[in-house]
Amino acid sequence: MKEQKWINEGLITKALPNGMFRVRLDNEDLSLGSLLGKIRRSFIRILPGDRVKIKVNHYDSTRGRIIY
Repeated sequence: MKEQKWINEGLITKALPNGMFRVRLDNEDLSLGSLLGKIRRSFIRILPGDRVKIKVNHYDSTRGRIIY
């Protein structure tokens, strides 16, 4: 069975090395987000203060992939 993922919105609070970001979700949880491959290939810049959509794993809500 495939893992179930949730899509949440949040705010980038801190930029970390290697395309990782600290994201504060709308439900006040903190999550560690990494860039999706399409965003990385398109050279889209993400800065602290940007609103993003993040796909969070059902089992581990502290990590996710930034999709938009």
